[in-house]
Amino acid sequence: MNDLLALHDIHVYYGPFHALRGNTLSVGRGEIVSLLGGNASGKSTTMKTVLGLVRPKSGTVHFDGEEITHASTSQRVRAGIASVPEARRVFPQMTVDENLIAGAYTRRDKTGIAEDLERMRDHFPRLGERRRQQAGTLSGGEQQMLAFARALMSRPKLVCMDEPTMGLAPRLVDQVLDEIVRINRELAVAVLFVEQQAELALSIASRGYVLATGEIVLEGGASELLDNPRVQEAYLGRVVRGDAAPPGPSTTRRRSTVSAEQP
Repeated sequence: MNDLLALHDIHVYYGPFHALRGNTLSVGRGEIVSLLGGNASGKSTTMKTVLGLVRPKSGTVHFDGEEITHASTSQRVRAGIASVPEARRVFPQMTVDENLIAGAYTRRDKTGIAEDLERMRDHFPRLGERRRQQAGTLSGGEQQMLAFARALMSRPKLVCMDEPTMGLAPRLVDQVLDEIVRINRELAVAVLFVEQQAELALSIASRGYVLATGEIVLEGGASELLDNPRVQEAYLGRVVRGDAAPPGPSTTRRRSTVSAEQP
């Protein structure tokens, strides 16, 4: 695979706490990849490592063929990594257009920014209709769309999304997932996203990684993970016969690669 993002043997500590334990993962160009796991599994720390908000004690991060392990967050944004943070975090007192322009803060090409602003209004018609409205008055789903569009204003190659469906009504969840797929296909933007709901995440991802207590314990294609007994028991609430245990603190910490032949 032609990897756009590659993390290799990443170890992260918060003081004495070993938060990530030798994790290796990748995202291909134009690919959608999900990070699955419960609370305190290491999902958000992995995302922060990609964004440069957390520095690993050891291991490497490569993006678009260059090592960025020690690069700052702003340098990573300029390289082509954008973020849609948890709980959206739009600027509530600013208008929709002002929020979008803020997403292009690393750019200096005024003409290009104006063109992309118009393009975001076309891609997200509801945002175009509310361009002069304060972002804090938008619905939850509209704010999520705004956060996504704001990230795209930096012209990224990879968008990192942390719990994009959190707090949204079921009908809005479907809209957000559809939008992720649409932007991925139309703009060829790769997506790495954190999600606790495995079935939702794997419905749009091509591949996924399952984390438990700071370590990747499963990885594979989306359909293969959905069929895996450990994922079904841990995340889908299904009782599966046999001795397969769900990933978690009591599960063996040895990493597994899911394949079509695995039961």
